[in-house]
Order: sequence, then structure tokens, then C-alpha cells
Amino acid sequence: MERRGLGVDGPRADGSYLDREFGAYVVPVVLGHHRISGRDDDMLVTTLGSCVAACINDPVAQIGGMNHFLLPGSPSGGEGYGVATRYGSVAMEWLINDLLERGARRERMEVKLFGAARVIDTSLDVGAANAAFAVDYVRREGLALAVQDLGGDKGRRIHFFPATGRAFRRLLRPEAERETVHQEMDYLQALRRSPLEGEMELFERR
Repeated sequence: MERRGLGVDGPRADGSYLDREFGAYVVPVVLGHHRISGRDDDMLVTTLGSCVAACINDPVAQIGGMNHFLLPGSPSGGEGYGVATRYGSVAMEWLINDLLERGARRERMEVKLFGAARVIDTSLDVGAANAAFAVDYVRREGLALAVQDLGGDKGRRIHFFPATGRAFRRLLRPEAERETVHQEMDYLQALRRSPLEGEMELFERR
């Protein structure tokens, strides 16, 4: 696999840009998407409120990826929750399968989970639903759970180096958290309006 260091200053063709603090190119991962890279100079970045980001790395293949998903159900285990977990399953399966296609091995994968804060003001604890699903999925699939930084009442910004597996978490400032929560609320409403047969359209493979 070709490995390249830092190139010219400024944005690259894929829209990523140089973060001088980290000495890496920021590759944004937006809600409902996932990104994969094996570049030494890529840093996958996302902001989380009640959502979860799974960061998965194969340290031998030196490749990794991040997804960013939100379940539209509650952690109560009712009928709606069974439907809701399909959103999370799709997000996880797409990320894992794309890593496998790029040379990763399931038995070598290390998973780091972030997010699932209680920041959305609804009668349901959406963050708890996301955390419960993510941890259960990793355990059921027999993957190595290296880190789980889940819950609380503060949004997070995650920086993940996919080639090495290093990850950094920062808590969001109030204004950034409000913007993140607003985006998640819009997305959550769209999920709940979406008919079951069309739900997968809300995820895009990238």
C-alpha cells in the first residue's frame, strides 16, 4: 500500500485540509457517513452529541475508518428499538466490510467507541440507546473493544488517525455543541419520518 507524508499546504482534491496543530489532513466524517484511509497524514474528524462514532483500526494492515450514526429508537427494547438497531447495524457493517475489502482482518480489528451523550432534549435518552447498541454490537461480533468513551452530558470532537489507531477526544464548547445538537435533531426527525423500506437511503457509502 502506498504511504505518503504531508504534501503541499492547503486543501487537497478530496476537500480535506491541513491542520497544523496535529500535522495532518482533516477528513470530515459527517452524520450518516463513514470514511476509510491508510494514509499516515490523514486524520478523520467528527463532532458528536448523542451520536456514536466507531473508530476501527487494523494495526498490521495500517488501515482504519470511522463511522458516525444515530439510532432513531429508545433503549427500552420495544418494537421500535428492533427497527432502530438496523440503522446502527448497517453503519457498522458497511465500515467493517469496506475495511475488509482494503486488506484488514476482522481478528486484528481494534474498536474505539465515542459519543452517546445526553444532549438531545426528548423523553427518550437517545444517547443511551446509541451506547447500548454500539457496545452490544462489538461484543456480539467478537471484535476487540479497546476504548469506550460514552455517555455523559457533553458533546465531543473526535480526532482519529486511521493508519495508527491513535484517537483524541475533546469536549465541545457550548456554541459548537448547540450546532451539533441542532444537526442531530434534524437528522433524527428525518429518520423517524422515513419508511422502513427506504431507511437505508439515509446512509451513504463513502
